This record gives sequence, C-alpha cells and structure tokens, in this order.
Amino acid sequence: MADTDVQTNFAQGQLRAIIERIERLEEEKKTIAADIREVYAEAKANGFDTKILRKVITLRKKDTVEREEEQAMIDLYLHALGMAPESAEAAE
Repeated sequence: MADTDVQTNFAQGQLRAIIERIERLEEEKKTIAADIREVYAEAKANGFDTKILRKVITLRKKDTVEREEEQAMIDLYLHALGMAPESAEAAE
C-alpha cells in the first residue's frame, strides 16, 4: 500500500510540474504575441502594409520548391478562372 502511495505522490508531482511548465509557457506566448503586435503596429506607423508583411513572413518560412509549387497552383487556378494576368507574349 505504501508503494502505491509513493507512486501516486510521484505521479501527482509530475503532473503538477507539467501543468506549471505549460502555464509558464502560455504566459510567455502571450508576452511574445503582444511583442509581435507591437512590431506590426510600428511597421504600420512607418507606412508598411502589415497584411503583406505577414504574407512575406509566411513565404520566408517555406523552402524555394514549396513556394514555387504553391505559386504554380495559384497561377493554374487563376488561369482557370480567367483571372491570370496577361503575359507579355499574349499582349503582342
């Protein structure tokens, strides 16, 4: 019975430590999110388009091949919808 109590206490301690770590990380995440919002506000105040900044950041997270494949699919869909920009050859 004492062995079970030790195991239970150990598991409770582990659980408490995990929960506390998650809570600390959640607080850090809130702080970082607030910092990011401040940087975007600063960028906007300096005349930058924050929507475009977010897209650029998303693109920078992808490797070149992934970006190219995504752009090819976008171009294909736009062409299928008649929304593709005219190429220089088609304009001539």
